[in-house]
Amino acid sequence: MSRRRNARKQIFENVEIIDAGAKGKTIGKAPDGKVIFLPNAVPGDVVDVQTFKKRKAYYEGKATVFHKLSDKRTEPACEHFGTCGGCKWQDMGYEHQLFYKQKEVTNNLTRIGHIELPEVTPILGSANQYFYRNKMEFSFSDSRWLTLEEVQSDEDLGDRNALGFHIPGMWDKILDVKKCHLQADPSNAIRNAVKQFALDHNLEFFNTRNQTGLLRTMMIRTSSTGDIMVMIQFFKEDKNKRELILDFLAETFPEITSLQYVINGKANDTIYDQDVILYKGNDHIFEEMEGLKFKINAKSFYQTNSDQAFELYKITRNFAELSGNELVYDLYTGTGTIAQFVAKHAKKVIGVESVPDAITAAKENAQLNKINNVEFFVGDMKHVFNDAFIATHGHPDVIITDPPRDGMHKDVVKQILNIAPEKVVYVSCNSATQARDLELMDDMYKVVKTQAVDMFPQTFHVENVVLLIKR
Repeated sequence: MSRRRNARKQIFENVEIIDAGAKGKTIGKAPDGKVIFLPNAVPGDVVDVQTFKKRKAYYEGKATVFHKLSDKRTEPACEHFGTCGGCKWQDMGYEHQLFYKQKEVTNNLTRIGHIELPEVTPILGSANQYFYRNKMEFSFSDSRWLTLEEVQSDEDLGDRNALGFHIPGMWDKILDVKKCHLQADPSNAIRNAVKQFALDHNLEFFNTRNQTGLLRTMMIRTSSTGDIMVMIQFFKEDKNKRELILDFLAETFPEITSLQYVINGKANDTIYDQDVILYKGNDHIFEEMEGLKFKINAKSFYQTNSDQAFELYKITRNFAELSGNELVYDLYTGTGTIAQFVAKHAKKVIGVESVPDAITAAKENAQLNKINNVEFFVGDMKHVFNDAFIATHGHPDVIITDPPRDGMHKDVVKQILNIAPEKVVYVSCNSATQARDLELMDDMYKVVKTQAVDMFPQTFHVENVVLLIKR
């Protein structure tokens, strides 16, 4: 039943949550048959819903009263769950997370792509459900996010500084994080020690609105080889204060192998147009995978779950079924990890990527690994990947493509169809855009294998690998 408040806001009572949808939201049905999307319930819950948005085909709302708790629920491990937006599914048992991720991939391929699927290989779960990330970025703020209880309290709120994560949808609000369950030690120890040292020595935390303060962000990267990179971003140069905190880090955490900093006085925190300056140690760390070493600097992209990246790449290579005689094109190659991972099974691999720094790293890593049968080229995919490029570098037997979340540009899809290799292995972090691209390829290619991989437990994100064979 429902109680009408106004045209936009209503209360629906005793709504059963029946499914999980895109972007981590769960789904109920309103009495009028419309779907309700909620951010704070689990399938199987029975709740009262306060709507805050009404559209032609759906409502958006929030569960306000829980009449029945789902048996799919589990106790969140993190004290920040529900405020921090990082792990939206921490209150759902891991086996159920995997079920809904698999379901979303299958639904997207069949409903958006209208693809006839083979028997679906079950999703590959992550051995580590917590502490699996090798990279975390934290922001400093002199006016931390206050909980509702704190706002309503008459007590002195004390320290208002924060070192943690952005509140979802609020660019200037930072949640102070005491313990994050995403990156293994010494990540939490480093973050907490840096915050306390900054407080003890009156180092100013950044104010985003006013563009004031000293400390902006901190990045921590860890690797399976034991390397640790810490990079602090300062809003302005203050040599004494900068050296004070960097020396503290070096002395307190001698296990840090790469200590770097950035002086960034512009309006946003992005470092890709900034100079990263080495303070102590090396300007890079190493990741290792099946005997291959990958040199990672502060700006490098590398899959943030190292263990699952290895599994993802093995699936990709297995799907390609290389005999050693093939010319392989690796589109959106990034720093060339997949290209180098498959190289010993191929005659030659050509990697293409739009980010110049990534291609520089790819070439450097190939040299480091003594891989001589790979070549890397930089440029916008829809312009570089043309007939002249094919004529120069050869007709591929297999194409591996791993595009960003937006999927492939339609001109790239058109060119793949024009080239018509025997096999295409499509790796995707967004099965909706993957499905859209697969539909464009469906007349020429048949999907013969599909395998979802969970790279990010406790979140709704999922990767999917598809093997296409020419009809």
